[in-house]
Amino acid sequence: MDRQISKWFLLTIISSSIFLAVIDIFIVNVALPSIRKGINGSDGDIQLVIALYLLGYAAFLITGGRAGDQFGKKKVFLLGMIAFTLASAFCGISQTAFQLNTARMLQGISAGFMIPQGISYIQVLFPNPVERIKAISIYGSIAGTASVIGQFLGGLLPDLHFVVAGWRLLFLINVPLGLASVLFAIRFLPKQRNLTTEKFDYSGVLLLTLTLMALIYPMIRGRELGWPAWSLLCLAASIPLLIWFIYDQKQKLRRQQSPFIDMELFAFKDFNTALCAVLFYFMVQDSYFLLNVILLQTGFGISSTEAGLFFVSQGLGFVVASLISIRLVPRYGKKVLQAGVVTMIVASGAHILVFDSVNINRIIAYPVLFIYGLGCGSVLPSLMTMALKSIPTKFAGAASGTYATFQQTAIALGIGVIGGLFFYLAGETPSIITYLKAYQTAMFVNMFLLVLVGLFLVLLPEKKAGAASRNRPQS
Repeated sequence: MDRQISKWFLLTIISSSIFLAVIDIFIVNVALPSIRKGINGSDGDIQLVIALYLLGYAAFLITGGRAGDQFGKKKVFLLGMIAFTLASAFCGISQTAFQLNTARMLQGISAGFMIPQGISYIQVLFPNPVERIKAISIYGSIAGTASVIGQFLGGLLPDLHFVVAGWRLLFLINVPLGLASVLFAIRFLPKQRNLTTEKFDYSGVLLLTLTLMALIYPMIRGRELGWPAWSLLCLAASIPLLIWFIYDQKQKLRRQQSPFIDMELFAFKDFNTALCAVLFYFMVQDSYFLLNVILLQTGFGISSTEAGLFFVSQGLGFVVASLISIRLVPRYGKKVLQAGVVTMIVASGAHILVFDSVNINRIIAYPVLFIYGLGCGSVLPSLMTMALKSIPTKFAGAASGTYATFQQTAIALGIGVIGGLFFYLAGETPSIITYLKAYQTAMFVNMFLLVLVGLFLVLLPEKKAGAASRNRPQS
């Protein structure tokens, strides 16, 4: 390989993975009503369009990182990107809800393998700490940009009419982008030697996946099917499955094997407190889009394009605040995040007031969504930093993988719980009145969850990263 290839150019190649993974969340969020119509699906089907992608991502993210260490980052990056591209093509040609959701889970699994390689490559390509921080900032800004582009395209494409239905382009657009990324990666990405010979914890991955599916799938499907016996059995089974998973991970740790999740992490009280904040924040994160998209498009009947513009306003607020907050957090610490949470709570209340009838006051609505985005952008970019700041360096990799897994799981859980509440209150034959009632209740639940986020942030101590494993109990 030509050694003169710029490492900043290589950063662009590896950033294609986070760009595609993030855009595929937000591009779908705005287009859910169009997708439901295209596949003749149910409310549960469109919840699964989001949830299964996230579950696949969450279950294989840590495994993906270890696969890169064992088989080589370039090889796993390429295989993940090829699989993601093929899964996107299958999404685009799906004829039924089952086909689409199967392909969506495959998309999520492949994202779980390709994303960790990009993060690992940054560590290798940018050994200088100053350049590494700059590279990570660029990588993060690409993810933020993808969220805004995704919201815009998610609104625009379903209203366009080509040879294929507009909603199919939401997935087919990934094909040329994915192929270009594969070709550039084959040509330019350097190979990395294998860093480990540790075996995968296949049984741990299987147990976690079964646990998450037993909890979230019946939560989404059970409501619309009248809670059949299998759904209740699955929900009940999720508890012993979780206990079994925890026991299995602890036993592997005692035997000095490589567990899927290092249970020693949960001996750090600050990490546990931060994970509680992460749980409630990310339950709100994507359920917010689900609630507002369904209300605006299905309830109020506005076009997909206009709904996309509403969320672009929110996305711009997010980008602006994220650029500012990462500069303020080193000086003011968790107060920046707490201010962001308060902003989100106030803006959520304003949503209820603004979206109270089909006659939306757009002069007020756009600033309200922008302000909500400001709140999100003040919290999200630094939440991981808050969660990991007390973790010793030797646990940093395991902690970041656990955080990411927890994050994606929390989003899927929010889609199941809050989305399910919304559709339950809207009823079998929803009207604008029932939509508004369901929306208001679900948004109040989100506001309550954000209050819990704020409380857990208060409990986090103001101390510098790496200060201490002092709060870790003695074994």
